[in-house]
Amino acid sequence: MNETLRLVIWARGLRDFGDGFVAVLLPLYLVRLGFSPFEIGVLAGTALLGSALLTLVIGLIGNRYDARDLLIIAATLAAATGVALSIVDSYALLLVVAFIGSVNPSGGSASAFVPIEHAVLTRQTAAAARTSAFARYSLVGGLAAAGGALAASLPEILTRMGWPELLGVKVMFAVYAMLGLVGGLLYVRMIPMPPSSQSSHSSSLGPSRAIVYKLAALFSLDAFAGGFVIQSLLALWLFERFDLSLAAAGLFFFWSGILSAFSYPVAAWLSRRFGLVNTMVFTHIPSSLCLILAALAPSLPLALSLLLVRAGLSQMDVPTRSSYVMAVVTEPERTAAASLTSIPRNLAASLSPALAGALFSLSWAASPLIICGALKVAYDILLLNQFRRLKPPEEC
Repeated sequence: MNETLRLVIWARGLRDFGDGFVAVLLPLYLVRLGFSPFEIGVLAGTALLGSALLTLVIGLIGNRYDARDLLIIAATLAAATGVALSIVDSYALLLVVAFIGSVNPSGGSASAFVPIEHAVLTRQTAAAARTSAFARYSLVGGLAAAGGALAASLPEILTRMGWPELLGVKVMFAVYAMLGLVGGLLYVRMIPMPPSSQSSHSSSLGPSRAIVYKLAALFSLDAFAGGFVIQSLLALWLFERFDLSLAAAGLFFFWSGILSAFSYPVAAWLSRRFGLVNTMVFTHIPSSLCLILAALAPSLPLALSLLLVRAGLSQMDVPTRSSYVMAVVTEPERTAAASLTSIPRNLAASLSPALAGALFSLSWAASPLIICGALKVAYDILLLNQFRRLKPPEEC
């Protein structure tokens, strides 16, 4: 692995560690401030909407600028977001911070970093090693996010030592700011990566336009479904449905993250034998069924067990999906393709958290989980039908 890839992966790990604890702490913080589940859902959707619009900007200009410079700017924004979260408690101001900052209520990478890092990763990796590189990149991020979820229990420990609970949470937001700063310093160490002359003078999308638009439409359905059960809302459901403690929630999301992380190299192994699309679909459907069953589970142990099985399967499409998109487009289109398949995902995902928050307020709060699972099964069937014959070069 060359130095550029190593720096990108380390920066991803720091970022996901912060996202891991913010996704768990944010709903608790908002509940303690007196906000309703609907208001929490609106804020989560606002964060995803802001991320989508920023990713759109990156997609339009990313192929014209040095990738290192764009990553440094994104890391600076993350540091500023952590500072703002640590000092703001007004709902209106929190909405502003969520919209223009890097708040990630989903607990995984869904930000402007993603299309830039994907393009860098693909540019620095041979085609035969691309899926494995994405799996390694996702594995580090997943393990870091799991560690971040476990770190979410620190405010509870501080509370036992006499600290006010909200102060402990705000300290963690300050830590998030520091992680953004350190990530920016890692990007500074990268060699400059200006666009090639072909990339800088080409349109964002060219011959692969139809493929990218079709993938974007399907990915938006998947993301709309996932928005009903982003990590912050799943944590809220566990807090309210089973009265789960913060420490127990952190431990659950830690093991959930560990299972998700180690599923990435398994996904790379499966994709070499069965293909990228088949790996995405036939691991995703069982995970969605587990989510539906968890929503109906009568006890906490059964619900958590089903959710852990889901965690071991549901993220296998992450490295395979990224690798597939990079494989079926030309090199000058990669940054734009990564952005334009991420943007609809984020836009679609920004619509459903508010709906989920409203449903949580009703008598049957498990309905968002069931809706999510059903829509994801529909997405998998459509993906298999549309793309099973379009294979990347290494599978032909």
